[in-house]
Amino acid sequence: MYGPEEVNRAREELFRRIPFIPSVAVTLGSGLGALADALEDAVAVPYEEIPFWPRSTAPGHAGRLVAGCLGSVPVVAMQGRVHLYEGYSAREVVFPLRVLAALGVKTYVATNASGGINLTYRPGDLILIEDHINLMGDNPLVGPNEEAWGLRFPDMTEAYSSRLLDLAEKAGASEGIWLKRGVYVGFCGPSFETPAEIRMARTMGGDLAGMSTIPEVIAANHLGLEVVAISCVANFAAGMTKNRLTHEEVLEEMEKASGRLTRLVSALLKRIGDNDV
Repeated sequence: MYGPEEVNRAREELFRRIPFIPSVAVTLGSGLGALADALEDAVAVPYEEIPFWPRSTAPGHAGRLVAGCLGSVPVVAMQGRVHLYEGYSAREVVFPLRVLAALGVKTYVATNASGGINLTYRPGDLILIEDHINLMGDNPLVGPNEEAWGLRFPDMTEAYSSRLLDLAEKAGASEGIWLKRGVYVGFCGPSFETPAEIRMARTMGGDLAGMSTIPEVIAANHLGLEVVAISCVANFAAGMTKNRLTHEEVLEEMEKASGRLTRLVSALLKRIGDNDV
């Protein structure tokens, strides 16, 4: 179980490697690593060179940390994440975020690929996650609470910052990108959901299905970070068409969307920087 000692050792290594204190952390999901290429004066650190940092094994996840600037905003981007389905516990999945919070990060921007549950969504749509339903069967806060990290029972009423949701919509409008809002339903994976599970999720109020993000968002709220999450609809969820679901299809759709998502996140980070001055 990773605790403060392991977090501090990883933090010390990043302090040694990164020549500035980042204010924003961005997680780049399946096939969405292109944003890291937009960072100026970038420093890349492979995950295997950071003590205790979990290794990403999922296709489409490069497995490195890239620190640099977007405009005036110091950013650290996780080019790939780890998932419960890789065999990690929820506490291990959120270890990187705890390290980055210790490094000085105050804002967390998550991106991911998802299956569209909402009947109005189409592959390629960019969705602002405004809430989630955790069906993953785990929570990163299970176990002894570290009071230095946060409260035993953190409030999740506004897990996704309304301020950042508004800024993201303005950033999208400035780039000619139309954004919708939706509720993300997290499943453990790695099997795709069944048609019956998708019908259940829709009945519960879900708009998107995925296998990531929720553990990090819970940990980010526990740490007192401000959170915004953007999901790219990679395909119609199970049972909505006759097509069988494949991860190759997910990566192909993410590659198509990477340019728009990079523009959107870049515009959002500029607005975050301007509003935080």
